[in-house]
Amino acid sequence: AYKDFNYSAFVFNLVFCATTATIVSGAMAERTKFLSYCVYSAVISAFIYPIEAHWIWGGGWLSQIGFHDFAGSCAIHMVGGISALIGAKILGPRIGKYSVRTGKPHAIPGHNIPIGALGVFILWLGWYGFNGAAATSLRDLGSIFLTTTISPAIATVVCMIFTWIKYGSPDVSMCLNASLAGLVAITAPCDVTDALGAIIIGIVAGLLVVFGVWLLDYKLHVDDPVGAVAVHCMNGMWGTIAVGLFATESAPGVKDLLASGSMAGTGLFYGGGFKLLGIQLVGFLSVAACAAITMTLV
Repeated sequence: AYKDFNYSAFVFNLVFCATTATIVSGAMAERTKFLSYCVYSAVISAFIYPIEAHWIWGGGWLSQIGFHDFAGSCAIHMVGGISALIGAKILGPRIGKYSVRTGKPHAIPGHNIPIGALGVFILWLGWYGFNGAAATSLRDLGSIFLTTTISPAIATVVCMIFTWIKYGSPDVSMCLNASLAGLVAITAPCDVTDALGAIIIGIVAGLLVVFGVWLLDYKLHVDDPVGAVAVHCMNGMWGTIAVGLFATESAPGVKDLLASGSMAGTGLFYGGGFKLLGIQLVGFLSVAACAAITMTLV
């Protein structure tokens, strides 16, 4: 019934679905057949994304209980990150990543940091559309733009200071990933948190991405060339949980969400108790299980 078809929602979900699938490519880079990646992307696009996106945005059970993920920390980034983690683990590391004698990881740096930086800045610019596309008013859009600026900026600076202290000089590539981590983390709560919440979310994201890379390299022995798991999976989880901590009625639109029943309450740190936080945890665990089980079977 094309006369009743919601073209806007279709295109909106089309590009979000594509984003979910492309996250995987970074973690599986340099050791994956193109056909295998096509099959992997088809499974994500045809089976995983439509199900969990319906749960969250299509009137499914998560939306009915008040779960909130404005632009996809959970539905897009966490799902793509989990799929990337499973794929990278199954593939094994690149040749030369781990020492044959000691088993310790070797850094295989990117060959062109300026081009990498350009890619990050293109993504950051695009993220204003990514997060702002669903805004319902100019006031909402302004608030979303503000939090979408604060979180990655804080994450980048925090990562710069941390790596400067830890390694003796700032790690540029890690700081670039921290920018993306801050963007991923703010994607779910960008419309329901204020500037203070965005600052705290960014601080945690900037540190979490460093910890995530260390965890994968030294403990899980998963070779992730671009840090996709640390950026998207771990910070997607953090952003989903952050909604339950930092949602506040001082953010435009929250009162309307509460009045309509599409949100379960405000965050724990803003007097809302554990209700919304509990719902966010249920949602993130359910979506994570759906993605992990499906991709493991594939």
